[in-house]
Amino acid sequence: MKKILVANRGEIAIRIMRSAREMGIATVAVFSAADRLALHVQYADEAVYIGEAASNLSYLSIENIINACKATHADAVHPGYGFLSENPTFAKALQEAGIKLIGPSSEAMEIMGNKLSAKEAALRYNIPMIKGTKKPIRDIEEAKVQAEEIGFPILIKAAAGGGGKGMRIVKTQSEFKEELKSAISEAKSAFGDDSVFLERYIASPKHIEIQVLADEHGNVIHLFERECSIQRRHQKVIEEAPSPTLDAKIREEMGACAINVARSCNYVGAGTVEFIMDSDHNFYFLEMNTRLQVEHPITEMITGVDLVKEQIKIARGEVLALRQEDLSIHGHAIELRIYAEDPANNFFPDSGILKTYKLPEGPGVRVDNAYEAGMEISVYYDPMIAKLVVWAATREEAIQRMKRAIDEYQITGIESTLAFGKFVMDHPVFQKGSYTTNFVDSYFNTRTISPNNEEEAKVAAIIASHIFSKELHETLTEPKTVSSNWKRNRVN
Repeated sequence: MKKILVANRGEIAIRIMRSAREMGIATVAVFSAADRLALHVQYADEAVYIGEAASNLSYLSIENIINACKATHADAVHPGYGFLSENPTFAKALQEAGIKLIGPSSEAMEIMGNKLSAKEAALRYNIPMIKGTKKPIRDIEEAKVQAEEIGFPILIKAAAGGGGKGMRIVKTQSEFKEELKSAISEAKSAFGDDSVFLERYIASPKHIEIQVLADEHGNVIHLFERECSIQRRHQKVIEEAPSPTLDAKIREEMGACAINVARSCNYVGAGTVEFIMDSDHNFYFLEMNTRLQVEHPITEMITGVDLVKEQIKIARGEVLALRQEDLSIHGHAIELRIYAEDPANNFFPDSGILKTYKLPEGPGVRVDNAYEAGMEISVYYDPMIAKLVVWAATREEAIQRMKRAIDEYQITGIESTLAFGKFVMDHPVFQKGSYTTNFVDSYFNTRTISPNNEEEAKVAAIIASHIFSKELHETLTEPKTVSSNWKRNRVN
């Protein structure tokens, strides 16, 4: 494997290229019209234009990416995460073109890409499951009976879903019919597949995931867990490793289950098996992500394993050099996703020019980043711009280090999740480790990241007064409404 094309953009593209460079492997970047000046384009050994700004014309174009591979003689593709990373059609197309995918087979993607087939595969290894239906809902009246048997509240979920789409919480039988219709409609619109199923709803779960590595020779290991319960809109914002909740016994049980889930679909590569855990510490299989996760750096920090290098070695057909007994947890790591979002406005996406952009430094601080001051945050792609990761010997030290790093991280020109991260680090529920996926709904509101003491309030008042006096005539002639840069700049 002499040259890898990275079929992605932003921080994950650069992160992959760094590991490849350390292994003496050349890299190829691909870029859209919106990313001509992007840092991942500058970092790679070669770069190929693959289409207009819209994802479906560039980063989601299988034909354009394969043509870029052929033009540069790349013999492998790393898809990163998002875009085509879990697309079995892409995996098949690469195989037919004689290009190696640094990832699992299309068959494994297909099995784990559908929640029902994933559950069916995992059940062969007696993996714990939440009580629910095993087949897609086809008859509403029959589904109502099944819902009563499962017991309310229940969760309606899209079989092909993700990111909370096609998902409905139903508390009573009277709500069931309409919510089921809505979930089916949304699933069809979002995924082109209207299959939904029912599960017992666990009200305040923890979201725990296990990192696995599997080679082509039947060896599978796990690299412990990540706690991912700080979420908004069913999507993660803060992760930590190890989980403050798990003891050694549960960790071992979950790790063994994750390995068996990987075996159930003949998995090869790096993958993540996700579980939810109830208040009694019972855990249940949720799904498997057949790619590198956004939050993989915290696993790297506590194990010392470069997951991207391991992916490349596995794709080259090498036997895993790591054994389960070789692995242990060292210290504690926390990751904050730096999104261009306004937490005070329900985490609404933002965009614009980074007027100030200065990264934190110092011991135990890692920033996976792809931006500089003066660059534009586009409306075309996911609003995550970087990942702030810290490591320390203990969880308490890691929390303090994250707070220090957040204070050093300077961003102006757009809204970001930095203040939200500081709020979480300061919250006693997070500090105790007792938080669940309901943390944001239970504890966070607009006022929590507003000036909260007299001195801060005075400073804010002075700044506001200065801005008001300077721009008073503009305000009077052209009244402003509260909105985000993303909403103002979006392309219809």
